Amino acid sequence: MEFSGAVLAGGRSERFGQDKARFVWRGRPLAEHVLASLARAGERFLVANRPYPEFGVPVHADVIPGGDSLSGLHSALVHARFDWVAVAACDLPYLSPEYWAFMSRAAGRTHARAVVAEGPTGWIEPLAAFYRKDLEPAARTQLEAGDLFLKHLVEAAEAEIVPWSELAPRFGARLFLNANRLEDLVGGADEQASG
Repeated sequence: MEFSGAVLAGGRSERFGQDKARFVWRGRPLAEHVLASLARAGERFLVANRPYPEFGVPVHADVIPGGDSLSGLHSALVHARFDWVAVAACDLPYLSPEYWAFMSRAAGRTHARAVVAEGPTGWIEPLAAFYRKDLEPAARTQLEAGDLFLKHLVEAAEAEIVPWSELAPRFGARLFLNANRLEDLVGGADEQASG
């Protein structure tokens, strides 16, 4: 299945204390790890409100700014060339090409307009998911109404939810580790495990 790959890097990184997309972890910026996970996408781009020439992919600003992650997701749907769009936050360095291949197989056989993973706590992971491009009007309407909850767009898409029990054995317990704070990546168990 051909798909677009969009990495959202539009956040202000306030809790992290510096630009997360550019933060070097295990020898590469976080955004580069996520872009590499989307290597099999038919196109890759960043959604961000600042330039990132170093990543070598197009960068698109929010079409409707001020809506947090939903603005980024909406812009990804606007700019994508393919019917399905893999949308990833820039702070999920454990995503892999194998993860996206697994999720794309689910997208290829579903009648839903989104395929979203369940995380280890039972919450969904809407920024490591596939969305159909034709959800763009629904995302726009939601933004214009001031409803910024990604979960509501997932519900409108009647998303297929991939259970954590199917993901953890394949991709490991750290799959959705996201770097909200610098301590999440530096000096903790994760760095010790990496040697």
